Amino acid sequence: MNVRRTAAASAAVVLPLALLTACGGTGPDDAAGGGEVVLTLAHSYTEDQPQHVCGAQVIKEEAEAADVGITVEVYPNSQLGGDADRIASVQASDVDIDIQGASALAAVYEPAGVVDAVYVFDDAAHLARFFADGSADQLAADFKEASGGVSILGAWSAGARQFTADRPIREPADLDGLRMRFPGSAQYLLNAQALGAQATEVAYEELYLALQQGVVDGQENPLTNIHASNLVEVQEYLSMSDHGQNSNLIVAAPSYDAELDDDQRAALDAAVAAAVERMPGCVDEAEQEILDAWAQEGAVEIVDDVDQEAFAERTDAWFQENLQGDSLVVYEAIRGSAQ
Repeated sequence: MNVRRTAAASAAVVLPLALLTACGGTGPDDAAGGGEVVLTLAHSYTEDQPQHVCGAQVIKEEAEAADVGITVEVYPNSQLGGDADRIASVQASDVDIDIQGASALAAVYEPAGVVDAVYVFDDAAHLARFFADGSADQLAADFKEASGGVSILGAWSAGARQFTADRPIREPADLDGLRMRFPGSAQYLLNAQALGAQATEVAYEELYLALQQGVVDGQENPLTNIHASNLVEVQEYLSMSDHGQNSNLIVAAPSYDAELDDDQRAALDAAVAAAVERMPGCVDEAEQEILDAWAQEGAVEIVDDVDQEAFAERTDAWFQENLQGDSLVVYEAIRGSAQ
């Protein structure tokens, strides 16, 4: 972990864990973990988004309330670096816990990106269930091996992804001729192909201006992101396609296994489970407030008759034909876990 004080050294200076480990000879109790532990928890979201309020903060509060010697310091807003930098820091045990989208984790283990495939999950409950009931155990084990020991502690959806554009999108054919912004990660570009969309890569920070200037005609994001960036100011239609779950995976550094004792690991696992349970209601409440405000203000025309089944049939056929190897195995495991 990032900072640790053993019970025997509680009055001594607090040393970074790497230095403690390098010194060696700290005794059997230290080798088994335990003592007071300060954990860093990082993410890229703002402090008013559900990922922080009902995710990171709940993990902190629950872990500390267990009174087993855990303190959690939360660093939002990419304070500890962007996604790619932070996952490298987690691998090095410089960041203890991180909240990452599956597509970012695919840089470490490519099949993890399939968690962000369009229509692979039926809904947010399906995603949470996949990671909670053992269905994701093989994915987690393979990711841990590929990443050098990074553990997946849990996962949630931070809201379904929706289309916005300068015209309504009700069926796959409506994407014809539209320049749609997709994130530049490999999985999202595959998603564009599966949907039949013309993908244009634009950095999220530049998206508002790109839409305003007509560089792209539309984009896709969860409602909380659309709201946070005021994208409805430069888009006419919001099409409720629910085409992907905005995944967040809670990952822990390799030191998680060795440097926490059993009570601390149990407390942290319980804290993550509490956040996973809290997130759906938190996201639903935030999204409903956003939709109500937009409807009241007439900020955007909301299209709620999207033919999601037509999109889902198209994308499933595309993924079944084009995914290979472990990525196809993950895809089929997720679809096989649907109820």
